[in-house]
Amino acid sequence: MGGEKASTKEPVLPPPDDNPLSLLEGRVVFDFQERLRFEYRENNFDFNDSVNSLTDDSWLLQRARLGVKIKPTDFLTFYVQGQSSFEIDSDRPNVPGALGAEGDDPIDLRQAYVQIGDKNFNVTIGRQLLSFGDERLVGGFDWNNIGRTFDAVKLHYGAELWSLDAFASSVVVPDKDGFNDSDAFDGNETGRDQIFSGLYFSTKAVPVQVTDLYVFHLHESYAVGDSNFATLGVRVKADPAKLGGFDYESEMAFQFGDVKGKDLTAFAGHWGAGYVWLKSAWKPRLFVEYNYATGDSDPSDGDVGTFQNLFPTNHKFYGYMDVFSWQNIHNPAVSFSMMPSKTVKLQLDYHGFWIADTADSWYRANGVTAVRPVKAGADSFAGTELDFTVSWKAAKHLSFLAGYSHFFAGDYLKATGASDDADFAYVQMTIDF
Repeated sequence: MGGEKASTKEPVLPPPDDNPLSLLEGRVVFDFQERLRFEYRENNFDFNDSVNSLTDDSWLLQRARLGVKIKPTDFLTFYVQGQSSFEIDSDRPNVPGALGAEGDDPIDLRQAYVQIGDKNFNVTIGRQLLSFGDERLVGGFDWNNIGRTFDAVKLHYGAELWSLDAFASSVVVPDKDGFNDSDAFDGNETGRDQIFSGLYFSTKAVPVQVTDLYVFHLHESYAVGDSNFATLGVRVKADPAKLGGFDYESEMAFQFGDVKGKDLTAFAGHWGAGYVWLKSAWKPRLFVEYNYATGDSDPSDGDVGTFQNLFPTNHKFYGYMDVFSWQNIHNPAVSFSMMPSKTVKLQLDYHGFWIADTADSWYRANGVTAVRPVKAGADSFAGTELDFTVSWKAAKHLSFLAGYSHFFAGDYLKATGASDDADFAYVQMTIDF
């Protein structure tokens, strides 16, 4: 459920004969993407009709990407991709992250790596995408106009029924006025010395599902104390085609260690099941799910109970308005979709949101910004969200996405300030080669 479904992994390029940007029998392949998205938001940040804030506005997001892959031999690949991103006609600051702005990042290096080895056993060194599972914890965040990449070393081994990835990385930080860099080179001058590393194992040993096991570790340095914690997780995802249309999935993660010098113990879980009518012309699908993540019951006790959401693509999961992350949350949801044609998909999602512990914050999709000041003992019901989306693959290289979302304010908002409903609407066009 939730958000733009296109993969944030490296583009899957068509065979050389079908790709006009492929040269020298596929040894040199260019890729290009131009994306335009018009957005309208009202009350998404303050839930207050009486205030016309800078975030109650409409704007145009423009993004262009140009890449080239050079493969001189079957065991050696070079890839470089540049990106230019702009937020046009917005009242918000054009600085990425300021007041929720996607901001400007005029010309920068999105990816630049060398890959040594074949598809089954290889090492990738340089700036690259990291994407694991459904991206609930690690993903490219491609809905964002800038997205997310890492300076990383990743080792991949794949067999017939299983694969293993091992990596060490540092996330790239957008810089409007300078070169985007990561803590690995201290180019962003954060002083965090961030190293994010892990192992991700995936197998199809159970024929009807994918089963993943993983361990991640995050180190960051702060004046108040270092963060050093591990995330242990398991994910299963069924294949409806092998189960007569029935569908199920689950992901659970446990965390322990230290966050800024405080002891961390936290948990998050996702459970869902559904059914798709495979023999129906419109392929209708009904899916129900529940998402949960712990909060911190006592911020003053020296311990941390808030689940750390790491580097996710949250837009796909907890409502398209991006007002929740996989932290301090109870989230039951139901989704219904259908395909009136092979190129058009309609989807309707309905979410309910409760704060897991009102002694902790309500965290937005970025996992950092709080919606309201903490008010322990307030009613935990935050509200509900209705999302309607339609996607259309108009041509081989042209697609459209449009949607409307409405947030119905709940008692938690009433207990902590203004509690007006919020709206979000958008239309997106993508040209992809």
